[in-house]
Amino acid sequence: MKVIIVEDERLASKRLEQLLKKVEPNIEVLQILESVDDAVNWFSQNTKPDLIFMDIQLDDGISFEIFDAVKIDCPVIFTTAYNEYAIRAFKVNSVDYLLKPIEQEALALAIQKFKNLFTGNHDFEEKIAKVFGQISVKYKSRFFVKIGVRFISIQVENICSFFVEERSTFLKTNQDKTYDLDYSLDQLQNMVNPSQFFRINRNYLVNINCIEEIISYSTNRLKIKVGKTEQIVSREKVADFKKWMDR
Repeated sequence: MKVIIVEDERLASKRLEQLLKKVEPNIEVLQILESVDDAVNWFSQNTKPDLIFMDIQLDDGISFEIFDAVKIDCPVIFTTAYNEYAIRAFKVNSVDYLLKPIEQEALALAIQKFKNLFTGNHDFEEKIAKVFGQISVKYKSRFFVKIGVRFISIQVENICSFFVEERSTFLKTNQDKTYDLDYSLDQLQNMVNPSQFFRINRNYLVNINCIEEIISYSTNRLKIKVGKTEQIVSREKVADFKKWMDR
């Protein structure tokens, strides 16, 4: 299987390449392209690969611009920190959509989906339409939390953060009140709008409207102030966090 990686973060592309070798030992990475311009030039001059892995937010634009500039008629698996682009992604040949940091199991499932869809002589556009028809993105507008024997409703816009502490998950409101939840942080990340919430590390999901201050911290890391607390943005999340804040 011959693939192209479109990714502007070298650490991310290297990690993806390593994961691909583990999941599919016979895979061949033809090229790693770091920008919209590089991708347009490559796809206009070379034979199409079997599969493309493509980040959405690139330094010189959004990867959807590539499809506007050059015809790409091979399958794409998007790799990104933002799930707000899911519907748009499935309109441009996408067979799957992986959120960073990419897990090996999720990558293996995506490649298996590609194999299931594109092995044989079935019509390409028909298969893309089939995948697109399965996608629906809805985000929660409120959460119900239990206080004693009562349940109260908390609007998402009033939530500053979701976090994990001692294996339990909590939400904190903009009034500095904390409530426990029965969801995991991974589940919550998929329930809320990614334009409003960002997973800065394994244990913390923050509302952009509650970030009061951002401070340079250690080597290539950031610290954010949210109310009375300070949290570290993990090194692998810093680049995507900056793009998210700058939109």
